[in-house]
Amino acid sequence: MMNNYLELTKPRITWLILMSTGIGYFFGWDGSFNLWLLFHTILGTGLIASGTAALNQWYEHDADAKMLRTNKRPIPSGRVPADKALWFGIGIALAGFAELCWGCNLLTGILGAFTLVSYLFVYTPMKQKTWWSTTVGAVPGAMPPMIGFAAAKGDLTPEAWILFAILFLWQFPHFYAIAWMYREDYGRAGIQMLPVVEPDGNSTSRHMVAFAIALIPVSLLPAFYAMSGKFYLIGALMLGMAFLNATWQVFSDRSVLKARGVLKASVMYLPLLYCLMVLDRTSL
Repeated sequence: MMNNYLELTKPRITWLILMSTGIGYFFGWDGSFNLWLLFHTILGTGLIASGTAALNQWYEHDADAKMLRTNKRPIPSGRVPADKALWFGIGIALAGFAELCWGCNLLTGILGAFTLVSYLFVYTPMKQKTWWSTTVGAVPGAMPPMIGFAAAKGDLTPEAWILFAILFLWQFPHFYAIAWMYREDYGRAGIQMLPVVEPDGNSTSRHMVAFAIALIPVSLLPAFYAMSGKFYLIGALMLGMAFLNATWQVFSDRSVLKARGVLKASVMYLPLLYCLMVLDRTSL
C-alpha cells in the first residue's frame, strides 16, 4: 500500500527537482555552510513537489485512464481511491509549505506555493485547451533552483534568474520529445500537446531546435556572472552543441527513435551541466 502512495509522488521526477533545488541552494549560499538549512530546503521542496505530483494525478486520473503510458498509475488502476489520493496530496503539500516557511524563510515558502498553484490551477487545466500549456508549465517547472537560492540567500539576485532561465529553456526539447513519442496517447486523452494539434511534426521539431539554440548562450551566462569559470564555459558549450545536434536529428527525421534520442540527451544534459557548474565553482 505504501508503495502505491509513493508512486503518486513521482519519485523519478522528484529527484530531478531536488537536484535543481540543491544547485540553487549552492549558488545562493554565502558564508558558513548551513547543513540544517539545506535539510529543511530539500525536505520542504520534496514534500511540496510530491504533493503537487499527487494532486496532479488526482486531477488528471480520468485522462490518465485513457492513455497507455499512464493507465497503470495508482488512481486509474484502482490501487488508490481518488479521495484518499486527494487528501494525501493536500496533506504533504501543506507540510512542505510549512517546512519551507518555518524551516527556511517566508520567500521560500511563497515560491513553493506559487509553484504548486501555477502548476495545478493554471498549467494542468490548460493542457485540455491549448498547446501553449507547455510554455506556461515551464514556469513552475523552472522554480526549484529559485526555491533553493531563496532558502540560502533570502533573496533573488540575477544568479537565481540565470538558473531559472536555464531550466526553463531546457524543458522545451525535453517535453516536446515526450509529446512526440506519445502523441497518440495524448490525443486519446484530449490533451492538446503541440504534436496532437499539428501532427506532421514540423512545428514540434522546429521548437525543439529553436529552444536548444536559445539554451546555449543562456547556459554560458554563469561564466560571465562569476558563478563558474572557463572550464564550465567550454564544457557548457560542448554540452549545448551536443544537445542541439540531438534536436536537429528530429528536425531531419521526425521518428520516435530520434525523439527518444532527444529525451535521453536532455536527461544527461542537465546533471552534467550542473556538475560542471559546481566543480568549476569550487575552483574559483
